[in-house]
Amino acid sequence: MAGLEELSREELIALVERLLESNAKLTERVKQLERQVSRNSANSSMPPSTDDLPGRATPAAKPAKRADRKRGKQKGAPGSAMSWAVPDTTVPHRPSGNCGCGADLAFAEDLGVERSHQVHDLPEVRLTVWQHDVHRVRCACGTEHLGSLPDEVPDSPLSYGPNLRSLVVYLLVYQHVPVQRCVQLIADLTGGKGPSGGFVHGMLTRCARAVNEVVAVIRSLITMAHVAGFDETTLRVGPAGSRRRYVLSASTETATVYHLGGRDLDSFADAGILPGFAGIAVHDRYSNYFHSRWENLAGHQACVAHLLRDFADAAETYPDEHWPKQAQRALRGLIKAWHQAREKRLAEIDPRVSGPLITEFDNAVKVGISRVPRVPGPPSSTAQRPGRELLEFCRDRQGDVLRFSGDTRVWPTNNISERNLRPTKTQQKISGRLTSEDITQDRLNIRSYIDTARKQGVNVMTALRQAITGNPWQPALPPPI
Repeated sequence: MAGLEELSREELIALVERLLESNAKLTERVKQLERQVSRNSANSSMPPSTDDLPGRATPAAKPAKRADRKRGKQKGAPGSAMSWAVPDTTVPHRPSGNCGCGADLAFAEDLGVERSHQVHDLPEVRLTVWQHDVHRVRCACGTEHLGSLPDEVPDSPLSYGPNLRSLVVYLLVYQHVPVQRCVQLIADLTGGKGPSGGFVHGMLTRCARAVNEVVAVIRSLITMAHVAGFDETTLRVGPAGSRRRYVLSASTETATVYHLGGRDLDSFADAGILPGFAGIAVHDRYSNYFHSRWENLAGHQACVAHLLRDFADAAETYPDEHWPKQAQRALRGLIKAWHQAREKRLAEIDPRVSGPLITEFDNAVKVGISRVPRVPGPPSSTAQRPGRELLEFCRDRQGDVLRFSGDTRVWPTNNISERNLRPTKTQQKISGRLTSEDITQDRLNIRSYIDTARKQGVNVMTALRQAITGNPWQPALPPPI
């Protein structure tokens, strides 16, 4: 560097100190950038769809499955193979032609069916036109009477029936088919002309209006549940540049409800569950769930799947440390024990099983706390080292981390809620930005109705047909205490 030889000793020392300071800042910046690109679905809450983005680190390969777990259907899982059924149509196949003796086999004695083969298929789809003629009659006394239409028949001269209307809603909301493709699909299936785009789009509002009261019942059922999972995800709604919107979900094993709002406390309250919910809330540790505003909450269960991913990130950040893998091993052991206890219908995991695992987890957290010191400074503006806030949460809220070990009614993970929200992201990928918040909430209300019906073993098309005809399906009420 030109001119260095003219600098005094003090000036050279000052220059070196500035270079060292600048180098330290650049080194820290590089670490931050490397950490950002290392985040993926295996060590953070990022969805798997982001793993293949340019520059993103690929998640480590998952360990091979247990040797005792075979491919295909697992023990206890429901089967889906075809079964022998009562036939709708029987087609006989008799031998034809002549016997070697010259006799015509058409006149041969029938000795019975040798074997049968069943073919399961769909009938050819075609529109059936039902004409409803309303008759006027005159009694012998001279009084005239007019017939009436069934409730499911609109008063307009031309209309579509409940089966086609149910199919439209099913395709739009449950299978995420765009409006114009829905029109084309129905036209192709029926070999004719499909309904208009306006009719298809208008069915969302009509169906949502029909299920509104049922959605209110579903919301009440979740509020009364012993345990419910809560989650949220972003959704592009409204004109470009408008504020970000979120879909908030509340789920149990038999019910689901969705609400479009923000990620603020007022939106959480408007969703209608947390203000009155007195059970255990399973969630991803978002601070709003711990707010004192939800004064009726009986407790929390932090999603252990999120914790495992965070400990995986800590293991990558501190490759020479043993505590992250130790914490993961203990949590996975507790989850496995929870499933085994649940299958045996036990109220809690056997303490002889859970005790050593809880101790192992507690020791891992203590070691981690000692190895990852806190950065001094105001909590709101001081960034902590990776893993420090995770360790403090596990230390300070161990009851909210391990609650499931003492009550098998509480799920260790919030996978139910996450699975329920995935179709929302599918809809966004297909449709892009949804233009109307009101229509989006209509979609979410119909989805609440459909998902709850499906969880309770009701055929989706049957439930939609009931709603379309003005007699919506109602969820089963919990047994009296």
